[in-house]
Amino acid sequence: MEASLTHEEFTKNANTKFQVQAGENNHVELELTGVSELKVYPQQEEFALEFRGPSNMFLGQGVRSFMHDQMGQFELFIVPVKQDEQGFYYEAVFNRLRE
Repeated sequence: MEASLTHEEFTKNANTKFQVQAGENNHVELELTGVSELKVYPQQEEFALEFRGPSNMFLGQGVRSFMHDQMGQFELFIVPVKQDEQGFYYEAVFNRLRE
């Protein structure tokens, strides 16, 4: 299934869980906890995603393979942004040209 990585698709799947590759044979579950407002300009659009993962597994920044029941498989570049008692948080930023 080809993933549609749009603001609308991520908003529909907010607060759901994604399986993310953490190593060669290791996966971790991240929850999509936030989808920012979509900012649309004449030639580009921007939005950001926030994911929360477990506190016992830290993922460094980089491209990760994601799998979701509704959205399929895709890759995102994520960056760790904070930690609290619920776990580690990661951000993916979209800034792309509009057609």
